[in-house]
Amino acid sequence: MIAAQRPTIGVFDSGVGGLTVLRALLNRIPGANYLYFGDTARLPYGSKSAATVAHYAVGAVRYLQDQGAELLVIACNTATALALDEIKAAASVEVIGVVEPGAEAAAAASHKKKVVVIGTEATISSHAYQRALEVRKIAVREKACPLFVPLVEEGWVEHPVTEQVARIYLSEAFAGDAGDFNADVLVLGCTHYPLIKPLLRRVAPEHVAIVDSAESTAQEVARLLEDPSSSKNRELVAASMIKFFATDSAEKFRKMGSRFLGLPVEDVVHVDLKE
Repeated sequence: MIAAQRPTIGVFDSGVGGLTVLRALLNRIPGANYLYFGDTARLPYGSKSAATVAHYAVGAVRYLQDQGAELLVIACNTATALALDEIKAAASVEVIGVVEPGAEAAAAASHKKKVVVIGTEATISSHAYQRALEVRKIAVREKACPLFVPLVEEGWVEHPVTEQVARIYLSEAFAGDAGDFNADVLVLGCTHYPLIKPLLRRVAPEHVAIVDSAESTAQEVARLLEDPSSSKNRELVAASMIKFFATDSAEKFRKMGSRFLGLPVEDVVHVDLKE
């Protein structure tokens, strides 16, 4: 158990998507300090081998530890799915990934014990959510939605094209060739997807609850810290120290990052991690 009055939480992602996890953490634990590392020079992780992802992620989390991180949140679904064991082995502090908290929240929310998980090709191919849910006696259907990330990064969060793509993906996920799956929970297994959550809410069947892994992860971190200030008191967010590290253009990170975080992204430090 971490008993720090004002803990320093390191958040790692392959890019800017993990800022949705940081956003959820700020809402849930406004009294902490945050260090965010976006490996923007080497994304996407989804096209890389598990060994390469582990190598990159371990280097990043060691850097965050060197900067003073007392707890590490692996916001990247791909890195969590492919390299969480290696990251934990390399870290000297507590490590939390996004898959287990998302699976736990989905299992708790599902009355029918049937869940649909959407994510990137790499996350879905890893079957990390499927394994985590099946351990909890939940039937799972997984659906890769590769177009969502570029659409979100284009800023098309309420675009008719994005809505049409979502209708196609979700109709395949909930019905498809195998007939109706009749799930009652949809898990957002990618950090970009919270930005299109309102759109997905409209498109998904009405009876389906939506579980956001970013929010579930923030709840798990708050539980771990047992932080009495864990609340949605927005006034305290300004009191948090947030520092950003990016391996590619700091300016580009600032510009896109503010959209994901919902706050101005400042104090971005360019980092060159040696191979």
